[in-house]
Amino acid sequence: MSSLGRASAVIGAGTMVSRVTGLLRSIVLVGVIGSVNSEAADAFAIANQLPNSVFSLISVGILTAVIVPQIVKASADADGGNAFISKLFTLGTVVLVVIAGLATVASPWLVWVSADGDPAQLALATAFAYWCMPQILFYGLYALLGEALNARRIFGPFTWAPVVNNLISIVGFLLIAAFFGGPLTDVPDWTPEMVAALGGTATLGIVVQAGVLLLFWRRTGLSLRPDFRWRGVGLGATGRLAGWTLLMAIASLTAGTIQGRIAFAAAGDGASVATMQYAWLIFMLPYSIIVLSIGTPYFTQISEHAAAGRDDEVRADITRSIRTLFFFIAAAMAAIIAAVIPASRVFTENASDAEAAALVLLCYLVSLLPLTVLFIVQRTFYAYGDTRTPFWFTLFQSALIVVTALVAQWLYVSDVIPVTALAAAIALGQSLASTIQTVVAGWLLHRKIGGLRISTWLTALLRFAIAAIPAGFAGWGVFLLLGGAEGWTTSSKILGAIATAIIGLAVVVVYVAILALMRAPELTSAGALVRRFLPGR
Repeated sequence: MSSLGRASAVIGAGTMVSRVTGLLRSIVLVGVIGSVNSEAADAFAIANQLPNSVFSLISVGILTAVIVPQIVKASADADGGNAFISKLFTLGTVVLVVIAGLATVASPWLVWVSADGDPAQLALATAFAYWCMPQILFYGLYALLGEALNARRIFGPFTWAPVVNNLISIVGFLLIAAFFGGPLTDVPDWTPEMVAALGGTATLGIVVQAGVLLLFWRRTGLSLRPDFRWRGVGLGATGRLAGWTLLMAIASLTAGTIQGRIAFAAAGDGASVATMQYAWLIFMLPYSIIVLSIGTPYFTQISEHAAAGRDDEVRADITRSIRTLFFFIAAAMAAIIAAVIPASRVFTENASDAEAAALVLLCYLVSLLPLTVLFIVQRTFYAYGDTRTPFWFTLFQSALIVVTALVAQWLYVSDVIPVTALAAAIALGQSLASTIQTVVAGWLLHRKIGGLRISTWLTALLRFAIAAIPAGFAGWGVFLLLGGAEGWTTSSKILGAIATAIIGLAVVVVYVAILALMRAPELTSAGALVRRFLPGR
C-alpha cells in the first residue's frame, strides 16, 4: 500500500496543479471569447473539442483498455518488452499521423456534423478547427507515451506535463487579450489573425505537452526506436482487443455529437456548448484529482493481479479503491454543491450567467459517485483483457444519452422548458444514463469474477453520506452568510474563486469532524494517503 500511496500522491499532486492551472487557463480564455451567450465561445468550443473527440475515437479507449495490460504482460519478455513497445509505438505514430491529416482536411464536414447553427458561426468554427485538428497527433503521442510510463510505474510525468500546456496557453491567451482586447463574443469580431493566434496557441500547448514526456523516457530502461516489422509480436491480439474499444468510442462520440447539435440551438441565447464544457471542467476537477490519482495506480495493480490469475486480490483491490475514492469524492461533491454558484461565476461574465451555468453543473454532479465506481469496474474488465463487455454497457449508455437528449429537445421545442434550460436538461439526461450504466456494469463484473463485496461499499458510502449531507448544508449556510447569489461572491471571477475556497474549506472541516466523532476507520488510511502529499514525505 505504501507504493500505491506514493504513486497516488505523485499523480494527485500533478493532477491538482494541472487542474488548477487548467482552471486559470479557462478563466483567461473566458476573458478572450466569453462563455454564456457568446457565439464565438460556442464556435471555439466545437472546434477545440473536435480533436479530443476524434482522438478518443481512435486512441483513448484503446490506450486505456489495451496498452497498460499489454505492456505489463510484455514486461515479462526476455527483452523487458523492448521489441513489442517499439513496434507498438511505430504503428501508433503512423496511424495518428494519417488520422490527424485526414481529420484536418475534413474539418468543414466535422464541424457541420457537430453543430447546426448560423453559417457565419459555423465558418468561424471551421477556421478554428483547421488550427486545432493537428492536436490529434500530439494528444495521441502524449497518451501513448504516458500510458507506457504508467505501465512501468512511472506515474509523475503523465500528470505533470499538462501543467506546461496550461502555462503556455495562459501566456498566449493573455497576449491575445492584450493585442486584440476582449471578450470578443460576436462572430464579426474575429479576423484571420485572431483565429490563427487563438487556435495556434491551443495547439502549441499540446505539442509541448507531448514533448515533455520524451524527457522522462530514459527512466523506463527501454530503447524506443522506429520498427516497422509488425508481425510476430502479438499485435494482432492487441488489435482485436482494440476493435471493441474503437466501437465503444464510436458509440460515445455519436452520443456526444447528438448532444452538441441539440445544445447548439441555445448558442447566443443561453447556456450552450461552451457552458457545458466549462461546467464539465468543474465537474472533472474532483474526478481527476481524486479518482485518477488514486484509481490509476490501482489499475496497474489490478492488471498485475489479473494477469497472475489472483482473483481474490483483484476483488480486494476493487473494495479498497472504491472505499477510498468514496471517502474523498463525498466531501468534494458536498463542497461543489454548496459552492456551485460562485464556482460557476469563475467562468462567466456576470452573476445571472453564473446561475445558468450552475444549473448545468448540478445536473452533471448527479453522476459523480456512479462514475467513480465505473472507473474501477470498467478498468477491471480491461485488466482481464475483456474489452467486449465494456463496449456493450457503453453502447447501452450511449443509447440512453441519445434518448434523453432527444427528450430534452422535445421539451424545448414543445415550450415545456425554456431555451436557457436546454443544456441543463441534456446534462441531467447524461447523468441518469451514466448511473444506469454503472449499475449494469457492476452486475456484469459481479457475474464475471464473483462477489464484489458491494455491501462493504454501501456501508462506507452511508457513513460518508451521514457526514457529507450536513457538511454540505453548513457550506451552503456559509454561502448565504457571505451574501448569497446577490452578494460579493458573484461580483467577479476572482471573488467567486475566493468564495468557493472558503465554502469548500468549511465543508471539509465539518465533514472530517463528523467522521471523527463517528470514529470512521477510513480516516486513518485517508490521513496516511494525504500525508504523502506533504513535503519530505
